Amino acid sequence: MVAPLVERARVLLEDGENLRPIAFVGSSEKRTISIVVLNTADGDVQDTSAEQVRRAASREDADFVFTIMEAWGLPPEKAGKYQAILEQYGSIETSPYAVDLVSFALETRQGSWVAQVQVKPKGISKRKKTFDEPRFRLFTESADRFAALLPHRAEGSDGGSTLH
Repeated sequence: MVAPLVERARVLLEDGENLRPIAFVGSSEKRTISIVVLNTADGDVQDTSAEQVRRAASREDADFVFTIMEAWGLPPEKAGKYQAILEQYGSIETSPYAVDLVSFALETRQGSWVAQVQVKPKGISKRKKTFDEPRFRLFTESADRFAALLPHRAEGSDGGSTLH
């Protein structure tokens, strides 16, 4: 279900485009998808974007939300020094250790799966980028503003069909 969306993100980067943060809100039962363009400029705006996704999920009676956004992260060897890097540089983005990532998150009634892949240059181009195939992992600690986006179902509902 998400493979074509991941591939489209790759094609956009490889064509020299930037990825706009976006959420695909859908119902596998109804076979519908709504698109919500996210604004991740600051905390208040992010809260508004998350609320727009929740409203779309409620309206669609969605059973999945798939988000794609570019992000900054640390290489594995620096991840343990996250707090010290924040204190020294103010943000991951302004640190010399920052790596450009694409973050994918799939929230379903059965759980949330997340993948982050490092963006790397495509060939010798300075504009064109690409990324390896994401490896999704069950993420049980989701607690940020872009978590718990699906509406709650009434007791006794199984939440629809199983997603594979």
